[in-house]
Amino acid sequence: MNVLLGIDIGTTNSKVGAFSEQGQPLHTVSYPTTSIQHPQWGIVGYDPETMWQTIATAIQEVLLAIDQAVVKGIGISSMAESGLLVERTTGAPRSPFIPWFETCSEPQAGRIKRETDPFERFVRSGLHGSFKLGLAKILWIRDHLPEALDGGDPVWLSASSWIAYRLTGIMGFDYSLAARTYAFRIDQLCWDTDWIQHWSLSPSLFPQVWPGGVSIGTVKSEFRAIGLSENTEVTIAGHDHVAAALAVGAIHPGKVYDSMGTAETLVGTLPSRALTRDDFDSGLSFGVHIATGKNFWMGGQSASGGSVEWLRTIIPDKPLTYAQVLDSLEQVKPGPTGILYFPYLTGSGAPYPDAQVRGAFIGLSKSHQIGDLLKAALEGTAYQLQMMKRSAERLIGNPIDHLLVVGGGTRIPLWLSVKADITECTLELPGVPEASLLGAALAAGIGSQVFRDAEEAVAVVTQHNQTQWTTIVPNPESHEQYQKLYTMGFEPLQDPLRHYFKRVSLNL
Repeated sequence: MNVLLGIDIGTTNSKVGAFSEQGQPLHTVSYPTTSIQHPQWGIVGYDPETMWQTIATAIQEVLLAIDQAVVKGIGISSMAESGLLVERTTGAPRSPFIPWFETCSEPQAGRIKRETDPFERFVRSGLHGSFKLGLAKILWIRDHLPEALDGGDPVWLSASSWIAYRLTGIMGFDYSLAARTYAFRIDQLCWDTDWIQHWSLSPSLFPQVWPGGVSIGTVKSEFRAIGLSENTEVTIAGHDHVAAALAVGAIHPGKVYDSMGTAETLVGTLPSRALTRDDFDSGLSFGVHIATGKNFWMGGQSASGGSVEWLRTIIPDKPLTYAQVLDSLEQVKPGPTGILYFPYLTGSGAPYPDAQVRGAFIGLSKSHQIGDLLKAALEGTAYQLQMMKRSAERLIGNPIDHLLVVGGGTRIPLWLSVKADITECTLELPGVPEASLLGAALAAGIGSQVFRDAEEAVAVVTQHNQTQWTTIVPNPESHEQYQKLYTMGFEPLQDPLRHYFKRVSLNL
């Protein structure tokens, strides 16, 4: 039997899964993505060797479970902006492995913003400046660990790139992850050499780039003993939310999906084209799709599931279990809580990206319980999703009334009904438990020529996976109630909130 392996390196968990050539799951292994403290620099990071050993162990467990199967290809997706510097000749780490959510690089992001025209940079990169992006993190490393960039031949790698390197000995990026460095031109599909040199950095800091779904090479001989062959192709599937598009079939304009994880992302497809002022004003980000000839638009909020995680760990004496979270939510009366929660624990995303703004609760009373705060967090992230959806509708010129929904957040039923009621969208759950993981495996199928292209991969999986989809429709009465809170509170308070935090940051 021929199989495809998917690897998905997430903020909370990292997974390895085996799938048939028709996309049917065979076996999956998951481990926590463990972060560590770096007290000498005051940051949180990942240990590169631990990350690799976790993935290597998971691969071995999966291969033991599917004994006698032949692995045609391995695809790797990951969180987008996390990265580290390594030595080109040896692969030895030269810097901390900095996660996307680490805010240490806010001063560097501010400097980048001051030294460029944001619109010009957007047209080239598809992005609005942020502390999350690779360039800001590299400048932080230079400011705090200059020896990491001095001497030798350092190379910046993403999480996917790091695992691909350990499997193949080859360093590289795919287009979707290269763009998240803020040093890649999506309009020309190459590194932005002039921009890199503007920061007195060497263009050699950035390795070769491939389109998504292209094999970068085969696994090293040392892995043949555990069940991989000399012909096993390795593909960087790229940005986890983009890889998930393959799994749910959202690779054509008109299909929009919502990926609910620690961060939440609304993603749609559009033909490859030059970016415009309207695109910039939407607050959305743009990138190169894994489907040939297409781009994607994306709106994100970095603390969606992260808000639930934050609340469950700080409110009680000891962290609530997820069963207790669900039980607390069941105790809350139906309908809106009346509380407005702004989910900006690490800044806001589209349509008003702002790294300085912070979260807030408005409307609390002594009668509110833990369950009310948890539900308010679900409502606040759904209000934010509504803002992103409206911005996307203005951009594409069509209403969005259906959303494909995937990710860990779908395990909270109340969240889904609140999301449907606030956005007035019918939600469709494709029955794919691990969309990014399956998407990574399908990218491996493209890279190993099991599938001709993304369209064929989607067609095959759709044909052979007849899992019953779940549909959730909005409640008109609840939507009307939520709409009042949105139009009278959540949306009009965006400007005062941003103005307040800007004044605070200037006076601290």
